[in-house]
Amino acid sequence: MEMAATAPDSPLERAAARASNHRVTDLRARGEPFTWLLGGCLSLGVVMIIGFLLLVLWNGFLTFVPQKIAVVTSKDGKVIAGEAFRAERFRPAPDVLAALTPDERSAVAKGDGMIGRTLYRVANFDLYGEDFKWVIDPDVKSVEYPADMVIVERLEWGPFIGRVEAITLDGKAVEGNDLKAPAVVKAHEEARERWARMREIERDEIGALNHDLEVARLDVRRAELKYGADSPQQRAALTELDRVTKDMQSQFARLTAEVQALRSTSDKYSVTFADIGDREKVVPLANIVRAYRPNALTFGEQVGVYFSRWGEFLTAEPREANTEGGVMPAIFGTLAMTLLMVIVVAPFGVITALYLREYAKQGRLVSFVRISVNNLAGVPSIVYGVFGLGFFAYVVGGTIDSLFFPERLPNPTFGTGGLMWAAFTLALLTVPVVIVATEEALAAVPRSMREGSLACGASKWQTIRNIVLPRAMPGVMTGIILAMARGAGEVAPLMLVGVVKLAPGLPIDGIFPYVHLERSFMHLGFHIFDVGFQSRNSEAGKPMVFVTTVLLITLVAVMNAAAIVIRSRLKRRFAGSQF
Repeated sequence: MEMAATAPDSPLERAAARASNHRVTDLRARGEPFTWLLGGCLSLGVVMIIGFLLLVLWNGFLTFVPQKIAVVTSKDGKVIAGEAFRAERFRPAPDVLAALTPDERSAVAKGDGMIGRTLYRVANFDLYGEDFKWVIDPDVKSVEYPADMVIVERLEWGPFIGRVEAITLDGKAVEGNDLKAPAVVKAHEEARERWARMREIERDEIGALNHDLEVARLDVRRAELKYGADSPQQRAALTELDRVTKDMQSQFARLTAEVQALRSTSDKYSVTFADIGDREKVVPLANIVRAYRPNALTFGEQVGVYFSRWGEFLTAEPREANTEGGVMPAIFGTLAMTLLMVIVVAPFGVITALYLREYAKQGRLVSFVRISVNNLAGVPSIVYGVFGLGFFAYVVGGTIDSLFFPERLPNPTFGTGGLMWAAFTLALLTVPVVIVATEEALAAVPRSMREGSLACGASKWQTIRNIVLPRAMPGVMTGIILAMARGAGEVAPLMLVGVVKLAPGLPIDGIFPYVHLERSFMHLGFHIFDVGFQSRNSEAGKPMVFVTTVLLITLVAVMNAAAIVIRSRLKRRFAGSQF
């Protein structure tokens, strides 16, 4: 007989039985490790993005904080004055170690073998031929911060660091060397107004005269090409050219005399500075943007200097190879190019998506087109730049020049890089994003709405215009936001189709036709590249790189925020929409 199984009586037997009956599941089968891995990757990405933004914001907003001027005396008696730019530790070369004392070499050997050094911005490029100097810590005998040291931001040669030796107003030396004296402050304001007037005359008024003269000359050339040489039309154009030339000569003489009078007056106002080695430099008062004693500034004065620099940065033109001054032309160019790109890409992207989703017969051909559109998003941006230069500038622009501006040839008008061709190129680059986003938005509109509209007697276009598109607009705005964010930050294609290092003249001015889309322009992204990698001194351009990056991020964020607000309002109109 078989014995019946009996239940375990002891606690140990019961625990063993429960363990044998418990199912053990592999942890990987539950998915927790992959969830942790994905969450960790997401957290790492968020931390990296936040860290990058904090780094840029910290360095950008600290760029215009006035720094104290240190007077450093070395053990061999040499003296330099400058702003402490950055400090680091390095492993010294044998010749550097040989210059140290035995005690200092012993201290270095006992330590980690590294020596500290500080980079000082000594400025005075016109005197020294360099902007920065390294000073190693063992060579420093003393560091002082005299209250009379002055930093002068000039229109030419960059900043100057030294002391005020003399002030000349209206050709007469004034007592004292206080730059804050009411008479000096008033004279400086008047000198800057004279400089602004001279600049207005030379660039705007004389430029307008040259433009009118060039137009008259081109009218002669146009009449010759259209009606032939020595034709009545050409003779009439030559007569008009002679009249314009005589009028221009009288106006040019008047403006030139005014500039000479302003310049002779400005020459009577100057400040004589001396560097730490007592070498003097006379700076016209009109060429001084601002001058202050950073070691003696109160907190309120520091705040005033800080915001004054920000105001100049946002409203002025660049100077000193774009490492100083402002970026107003770059701000305008970036904004104008991005908005023009959106105006071009939005209708083309939406129309293409409408055709593919609502009108085209679904099949292999449409699937191939969709795959091609998706693949276009992965094409390197420089390829678009080459295509834009070859097709838009050379083919389309060259054709426009030959048809409408033959008198200007061989100098191109539209047959070269410009704001319009740059916007078209970036529109071509970002149109796949708009097409894909718009298609997804159209597909999300319930089919029952289409059928209800058609059942009520509406045509297909009326259904699309009144039912489908309004409910898909939030999704369309999402595509435009993505396109705007990408297009505003692109640099490589722009280097080929219109962006330049310096273009103080804006594409909008008072000369007919007032909007000049054929002109070259400045861009914040290219400005960052130029200052960071093409300036004569990368150290001098580093602060401008950070602050321009902050501005570009802010500009893109503002434009995206405006588009997001519009999208949110559209969503509220159709609460049932999924976008």
